[in-house]
Amino acid sequence: MPSTVRRAGAFAAVGTLAFAVPVATGLDSPALATVAATGPFALVALLAMTVVNHGTVLFELFARPGDYEDGKLYGLAAFALAAAGLALLAIQFGLPVRVFVGTVVLVSYGNLGQRLAHRVHSDEVVAAAGFVVIGFAAGVVAQLVATQIQGTTFGLAEALFLAGTGALVAALLRSVLFERDDPLVMLSVGLLLWLFFELDPTVGPQRVFIALGVSAVLGYAAYALDTASLPGMLTGVLLSLLTIVLGGYGWFAMLITFFGLGGLSSKFRYEEKLDRGIAEENEGARGSGNVLANSIVALVAVIAWVASPSHIAVEPGLFLYAFAGAVAAAMTDTFSSEFGGLYDNPRLITSFKRVEPGTDGGVTWQGVVAGLVGAAIIAGIAAATLETVGPIGAVAVVGCGLVGMTVDSLLGATVEGTVVGNQGVNMLATLAAAITGVGVALAVGLV
Repeated sequence: MPSTVRRAGAFAAVGTLAFAVPVATGLDSPALATVAATGPFALVALLAMTVVNHGTVLFELFARPGDYEDGKLYGLAAFALAAAGLALLAIQFGLPVRVFVGTVVLVSYGNLGQRLAHRVHSDEVVAAAGFVVIGFAAGVVAQLVATQIQGTTFGLAEALFLAGTGALVAALLRSVLFERDDPLVMLSVGLLLWLFFELDPTVGPQRVFIALGVSAVLGYAAYALDTASLPGMLTGVLLSLLTIVLGGYGWFAMLITFFGLGGLSSKFRYEEKLDRGIAEENEGARGSGNVLANSIVALVAVIAWVASPSHIAVEPGLFLYAFAGAVAAAMTDTFSSEFGGLYDNPRLITSFKRVEPGTDGGVTWQGVVAGLVGAAIIAGIAAATLETVGPIGAVAVVGCGLVGMTVDSLLGATVEGTVVGNQGVNMLATLAAAITGVGVALAVGLV
């Protein structure tokens, strides 16, 4: 068996120590419970740094390339200390035990799944799929076992959602970080799942199953059509899962339309765009930064939707228009640049002087029309799938798209490249559109 697989298996075995925490919660003494929960991981870290020396069997089993320089198992020690830190949060500060156990086991066994998948096929997408599938399964089982040990209720829908979200987030972080950054991955996933656990979205198992299935199909389609890089694909799949579960099918319909049509528009007459110097890099495959820049405002809106009014004293409907406005802006900007950039004689939006194609802030009337068509598509989907969005609401969404497109062009002509980059401009444009959606909804009484 390759050393990387053996090492991943050894780390997975260490991750299994997480089941000491649900056992520790049954102890009467808080101090004893803390020691019982964090002690196993703390002991592993201590042994890794003091007892297990270079040249021993255990050292060779756990050692990562960087450990050989000083002959210390820094990777194992950091991994164990991160788990100990989360265990302390679980015992003393309210981190749900099932979330803790699910996180540590998910990351540990996800890494093993990634290594096993990579052994079968060297493609990074296959390896990432191995991480997600094995990590997801391990996360669900871990939560089941933890609840059984504690004698608490096991919620299937909640377990599936948390495990699916955690697996995708961990795989995404692993795709942009190094293996030695597993402690950061573990801590990030644990804290994020804690947030979602506290939001307590009321959703049944059927919707979660559908969300997982649709997200898997979306990921395969993005891979097959080459419309996104691996981090971009994982980001899109994660956002789709969260949107279906937290928002609903109508919210997802808007988002997936942007992902699908936006990705295909980047491929449209790509060679011609390449010759004009306006083509997306990586043959039009969008990365995680691009996907997040266009979607982060919408993601915040859907999370706020779930959090209101119980956690945020705001009318939930406002966040619907923030979401729809942000997605419409992203679609409008994408269509205007991908189609409008194919035409000559663009004019700078601030002075209307002719500029070269691809100039930041340069617009064509064809691009404006294409952008409005994109906004109208999102508005039409919103009106067709969400009962609360009528004709006036649809017009408001189109207006949000127009605002976002205009802000994007203005920022591109003034501050892009000096103050903020392209992704920052995209995020600010969607934010402006979201704020517009909230303002219009309040002004005309849409909620």
